[in-house]
Amino acid sequence: MSILSVSDKLEFDNSLVRLQYHNHLPYSSNSFNNSDEIRIAIQQQDIYTLPSQSFIYVQGKLLKGDGTVDKNAKLTVNPVAHMFSEIRFECGGNVIDRVRNPGIASTLKNLCSLTRSEYYHSSNAGFEYLNIKINETTGDFDFCVPLKYFLGFAEDYNKILINLRQELVLVRSNSDNNVIECPTPNMKIIINKIVWKVPHVSVADVERLKLLEHIEQGIELYMGFRSFDLHEYPSLPKSKQHSWTIKTSTQLEKPRYLILGFQTNRKDDAKVSASLFDHCNLTDMKVFLNSEKYPYEPLHLNFKTGQIAVLYEMYCNFAKSYYDRELAEPMFNRDTFLANTPIIVIDCSRQNDILNVGTVDIRIEFETSEDIPNNTTLYCLILHDRVFKYVPLTGMINQI
Repeated sequence: MSILSVSDKLEFDNSLVRLQYHNHLPYSSNSFNNSDEIRIAIQQQDIYTLPSQSFIYVQGKLLKGDGTVDKNAKLTVNPVAHMFSEIRFECGGNVIDRVRNPGIASTLKNLCSLTRSEYYHSSNAGFEYLNIKINETTGDFDFCVPLKYFLGFAEDYNKILINLRQELVLVRSNSDNNVIECPTPNMKIIINKIVWKVPHVSVADVERLKLLEHIEQGIELYMGFRSFDLHEYPSLPKSKQHSWTIKTSTQLEKPRYLILGFQTNRKDDAKVSASLFDHCNLTDMKVFLNSEKYPYEPLHLNFKTGQIAVLYEMYCNFAKSYYDRELAEPMFNRDTFLANTPIIVIDCSRQNDILNVGTVDIRIEFETSEDIPNNTTLYCLILHDRVFKYVPLTGMINQI
């Protein structure tokens, strides 16, 4: 704006009249036990909702087997995500987005996505790499977790949904060992309340007429977002060179980014954190999409001597590329990254035209300076495109 534009008129955006959070509760308020499926539906279809700004409120207790409180007990990082084995979002009876093992998937994603200032806010969701304390007297805890921490749909599609029946499905994990970080055996998680808080939007009359025209004319509306797809190699063989064919992807779901992390003796063990990662003396890693490899040059890592600058640079550059930011503001500095979360971020968002035809085979190859330890799991989070279209008049929705 020019400093000489003194005659410009002021304009105010009054298209939104009201944005209020409404509580949506599960069908059953008592079935929050391990392996239970928790369904939370928005039954009204004549309202405008904004799922991208919704969040899940969870209230519960951490107790010993006899019902008493252990003052030394604490929750692991990202505890709410570890409470569930699957989270999915459904519209019109169709699964729009889903994530399996959201504890690992959301941890890998948030480590790369959150800025330092956002990290302070994320402590309210339990995403904090310090001791997450509970009430030492009663064992109580509560968290508000944005839905965008779990699902790419909620992060990318920041528009209202019109005339669609929506349902959030949470499947409880069969064990809470990944939620707890405590040497005391037989600790248990008791969830007392789960609420999905969703903004309901009221619009001005002019905007309402425009939206009604979309509905009456049967116009197709498109929803594009990047979905999170987690894959797991449960137990790596004890060697220094490895190859893993992860999956064959369709052309419409080409991978754009891969985030990988090793964990040794952390799975289903309440004595250690399930949200920390191990470097396993990695020296190089490559991702192959058919015959194209990313990155092009070897990494030449050496964790014994601290030569991990390239790995940290890849970690920092994720946010610049993924969110189109000018500056990288990583959540962790280099030392903290090396000590707690030495994950590998592969950017394959720029792809050769050869990948525009047929299917895409996703394979990784990596090397270590020493044999992989026993009970080591490798996780690979693939971020890929998804597009849906829906017709508000009929409520029909289809994936493209």
